[in-house]
Amino acid sequence: MGWLILLGLFAGALTTLAGLGGGLLMTLALSLLWDPTRALAVAAPALLVGNVHRVWLYRAYIQKRLTWTFVAGAFPGALVGGLLAVSLPEMVLRVLLVAAAGLAVARELELFRWRPGPRSAVPASFAAGALTATSGGGGLLLGPLLLASGLKLERFVVTASLTAVSMHIARLAAYGAGGLVNAATLRDAAVLAGCILAGNLLGRRGRGLLDEKRGHTLTWAVLMLCVVLSLAGL
Repeated sequence: MGWLILLGLFAGALTTLAGLGGGLLMTLALSLLWDPTRALAVAAPALLVGNVHRVWLYRAYIQKRLTWTFVAGAFPGALVGGLLAVSLPEMVLRVLLVAAAGLAVARELELFRWRPGPRSAVPASFAAGALTATSGGGGLLLGPLLLASGLKLERFVVTASLTAVSMHIARLAAYGAGGLVNAATLRDAAVLAGCILAGNLLGRRGRGLLDEKRGHTLTWAVLMLCVVLSLAGL
């Protein structure tokens, strides 16, 4: 239970500070405690609550038309990915978790230089939804897509959160249809959700203290931790 509390606080604070990243880190950590399918099933409702709360905090910055473009791809992508996650072997899911962490490092090292254009919004967000449902790493595709659309600061955070809400709803429906959601997963998710809400508030308070240098240091620390956790799980 103590690990769930710490993970929830950290995931909420990190995502509010950086816009993305907390969900992947939390999913990787949970996959060390349980098998990957249970980790995904517990993370989904908790992250849904956290993102709804984040949307409420930054609701004044919502860009409705732009957000619906991302949701149009992310929702079906997460639904398809969630249905796949239910049937994939555990080792395949663990390999996907490692791949998501590797993709994060490659992007930061600029080995992966994806520059999305306007026409890629729907297909790229579809891929982000599928990746979120199978490994929790959809933010690695969603982040560059949102930045390329000109979103920054609070607008970036709230658009990412609204898109994430659609992905978590879709994958929860898929996980539920596959029998992954039960009383035990919802109990653990409730603990995580409460801690993510508290982490959101901590992150919101700390946003003004995070300059570019500190933000870069935080990014690298999270990436290295993601790699370590994914390799440990494999």
